[in-house]
Amino acid sequence: MSDSFRFFVGIDLGSASHQVCVLDLSGQTLGKRAVAHCGADVAALFDWLATLTQAADPACIAVAAEMPHGAMVEAFLERGYAVFSINPKQLDRFRDRFSVAGAKDDPRDALVQAHALRTDRYAFRRLLLGDPRLLRLRELARAEESLSQDLRRAANQLWQLLQRYFPAVLALVPAADEAWLWDLLEFAPLPQKAARLRPATLQRLLHKHRIRRVSAQQLAELLAQPPLPLSPGAAAAIAEQVLLLLPRLRLLHQQHVQLGQRIERLLEELSGDETFREHRDVQILRSVPGVGRVFTATVLGEAVGPLAQRDYHVFRALAGVAPVTKQSGKTKLVSLRRACHPRLRHVVYHSAASYSQHDPRAHQHYARLRARGYSHARAVRGVADRFLALIFGSGPELADRWRSWRPVELPTELTSLGGSHEGTPPQCPY
Repeated sequence: MSDSFRFFVGIDLGSASHQVCVLDLSGQTLGKRAVAHCGADVAALFDWLATLTQAADPACIAVAAEMPHGAMVEAFLERGYAVFSINPKQLDRFRDRFSVAGAKDDPRDALVQAHALRTDRYAFRRLLLGDPRLLRLRELARAEESLSQDLRRAANQLWQLLQRYFPAVLALVPAADEAWLWDLLEFAPLPQKAARLRPATLQRLLHKHRIRRVSAQQLAELLAQPPLPLSPGAAAAIAEQVLLLLPRLRLLHQQHVQLGQRIERLLEELSGDETFREHRDVQILRSVPGVGRVFTATVLGEAVGPLAQRDYHVFRALAGVAPVTKQSGKTKLVSLRRACHPRLRHVVYHSAASYSQHDPRAHQHYARLRARGYSHARAVRGVADRFLALIFGSGPELADRWRSWRPVELPTELTSLGGSHEGTPPQCPY
């Protein structure tokens, strides 16, 4: 396993400092060092490493780390070292080789990683430098998800405040997350003031935000309902909190929209760039019914490797679609996979649910699973399995196989999903 590498480096990453251990091919420790998380110490680390390895070519030095990203990992990748990542749970099992008592410290973890990489390299995943645009796409997608959570959190706070003193407006905006409601509350934060608004004023507000599901007269009648009986000054005090929350909601909403536009422009740039290896993957992902920008950006940003290699089985495990089977003797238990990529699990689950609503055959498969007594979540995962097999397949053989359950003829793009990638179509378990 280690014939192509002469030296092995284990790195235990930390916030303030990192522990580094270097081994030779026979497993002898050449040196250990603590590296501060600063540019000067990281530069000195490579000089020290060159001295220990007698200026060996970086291509013959393997580096092990727990995390697949970060400044240290990227520094080694930029200089041409072979960097491998391992799951922390696997590392915990390797640690038992050196201490059955469960002893753990940072220098020991660096030593364990170096030895494990030397003897069990197949358990590690090699990291590669990707397209800078994919790195930007990943960070933008993560920022959008974080902003979405912050926006939902702030909207929930607004809902809670309105529930306390002004529940009438929640009949029209149950989630309290629409901009026209924020304008209405800023103009009339108290129920008594909102009840005096004229229909003409409300009509201008609705027209500005293009709201057609309710008329100005209906809104006026709703606002004219008697308010909740509260103690003197309570409504005014809560309304002050509402007015403090509204600017934050507008800012989060504006940033969320801008991030979505940036991601959309970047996806269009990638899909139209013929020099980008996965440009056809972008077109394919965006052409699947029910799949949108969030799914495409997340898959390209978090799992472009399995997508490029058409590794269906690796991706379904990363996305939590593949179940976990535990069998011993006559006992066999099949359970939900929890050790997976949380962001991929989230987008695959919701995209499969949307896909089952847009594709009649997928909806029929969902209905069959529900009729067999499976829960909604289990049925959606069953649709997701077929959904991923369709995306990750390649060649006309797969197109013929899937025409039996898709209601219409597959587009030309889907009959040659593999493009220049090699691989065989996945075997669907259904």
